[in-house]
Amino acid sequence: MPLALIPWFELPSLSLGPFTIQSFGVLSALGILAAVNLAARGARETGKNPQVILDFAVVGVLTGVLAGHFVHLFFYHPEELEDPWRILKFWEGLSSMGGLLGGVLAAAFYFRRKKIRFHDYGDAFALGVAPGWGIARVGCFTVHDHPGIHSDFFLAVRFPDGGRHDLGLYEAILLLSLGAVLWVFHRRGVLRGRLLGLLAVVYGVARFLLDFLRARDVAYADARYLGLTPAQYAGIVLVAYGAWQLARRPGPASEAGRFAAGAGR
Repeated sequence: MPLALIPWFELPSLSLGPFTIQSFGVLSALGILAAVNLAARGARETGKNPQVILDFAVVGVLTGVLAGHFVHLFFYHPEELEDPWRILKFWEGLSSMGGLLGGVLAAAFYFRRKKIRFHDYGDAFALGVAPGWGIARVGCFTVHDHPGIHSDFFLAVRFPDGGRHDLGLYEAILLLSLGAVLWVFHRRGVLRGRLLGLLAVVYGVARFLLDFLRARDVAYADARYLGLTPAQYAGIVLVAYGAWQLARRPGPASEAGRFAAGAGR
């Protein structure tokens, strides 16, 4: 077995009554904080009101957590519904794609109610979501909850039953790298108004392909429908949305979405 194979490791957890604090939860929380702050910064740098991002974050995060839990239960692991109380344990089992779905639904409601064009803040969201999601995926890597098929690839992890791809690590590398590229594009004015579309296309394609590496021979394997994981179907939708965003003509910023003149410079 190659020496470059990443050794297996387990980080200690902290028990507080009925709750257990793991590195996954800590890094997910840090990822959310990073996403919100970077998105607010991106809004400010594009002349938009960063308070819009900060106000939406509360609604978006709460809806994302609930939707992520429901998608995990109903689509990834419906066998867990044999215990109906699992529905209420929203801190146990989260789907990132479900969280994304919740965030999208929350944004559709919130921005329409506030009469703000979501598209005006698309770049800001892209600048926050990619690196924030990448940090959360580092959390997935630390608990190895996305095991892949057996491999001796140099970035594979030496699981107890042999080397395997670790999809949490691969997605962390992808999203953090993509986040860096998006910030470079933002600073250079490349694809202005289309960064969210670019993120959707690149991540959608990558996630669709990476999920073919997910393990089927483990005790907690993801459900599949017609041979594809729920995330792969979501990836197809992301690519379609991203392609539409990249192809559309950027319209004028709405008055409700504009920041006070000069305040965001």
